[in-house]
Amino acid sequence: MTINITAKEMNEVLTTLFSKYGFSSEKAKLLAHVHTENTLHGVNSHGINRVPFFIEQLLRGLVRKDAEAEKEEGFGSIERWDGNLGSGVLNAIKCTKRAIGMAKENGMGLVALRNTNHWMRAGYYGWMAAEQNCIGMMFTNTEPNMPAWGGKESRLGNNPLVIAIPRKKGHIVLDMAMTQFSFGKINEYQLSGAQLPYDGGFDAHGNLTKNPEDILKTKSGLPIGYWKGSALSIVLDMLATLLSGGRSTYKLGLEEHEYGVSQIFMCIDPTTFHQSNIQEQLLEEIITYTKDITPTRPDGKTYYPGEKSLSNKIENEKNGMQVSEEIWNRVINLLNN
Repeated sequence: MTINITAKEMNEVLTTLFSKYGFSSEKAKLLAHVHTENTLHGVNSHGINRVPFFIEQLLRGLVRKDAEAEKEEGFGSIERWDGNLGSGVLNAIKCTKRAIGMAKENGMGLVALRNTNHWMRAGYYGWMAAEQNCIGMMFTNTEPNMPAWGGKESRLGNNPLVIAIPRKKGHIVLDMAMTQFSFGKINEYQLSGAQLPYDGGFDAHGNLTKNPEDILKTKSGLPIGYWKGSALSIVLDMLATLLSGGRSTYKLGLEEHEYGVSQIFMCIDPTTFHQSNIQEQLLEEIITYTKDITPTRPDGKTYYPGEKSLSNKIENEKNGMQVSEEIWNRVINLLNN
């Protein structure tokens, strides 16, 4: 069952909730904004649905409400930061801003962050970069939740990757996990009592399945592109770990709960080349060519990355957001108890 919640109501409720759990007024407002914005974009799995999870992490002491990311060292356009186990959202915003700042100064900036926590919807930080007219590339490692191709046990993270490109008619923002479905999305299907539309992982017997409950029990997602997604996951984990000096998926898997992940924030200022008009022309050329195609269904069409996300936001701002009644009640109970 779902209920309709406006962005204003969600923002107000979440601001009060995060203040109750010890965040300063400024941080509570920012956390509420991010979770609401993620839900507006239609990504409930990493918006409102993640609020109870975040509070659980906070109560376990895995997230330190008073801690913030701090620069440890750097040279030129590359810096290494320590998240001090603070909020993954607040740390990611801070490091994205820093990467944007370096890009504006030097053409490119990279921040490698260790000891941070779940950043919720990865795409949020891609949109941040694009809004500042920067190309962004961000990724994180995670606890083990999918097998390396050819194996049975989960040894790889689904390691979400974001690539954002600014565009006047609508930014291009790719936001994808290395599993066919993010685990937040799988959980969303479970909440609604629905099966996945495609195989999304493996059950206890090692068989591919569309059943979200089976996949959540095994924590064994299906790599995108099979062996290709497996290989990409390994490389992203290596880069995040090596550049940040942080913990790898292997180390994250030794803990009962996921915390202290490693992340990369890279931004490029395309205006460095003084060819912004050419940039727009090239993007339109690629998008027009991609959309000029015979659809597989009579009412079908193709989309560029980020197009549906922006459409969802416009629709949800107008008509309100459909939210799981179970999740909303859990949020309200956290607020009132």
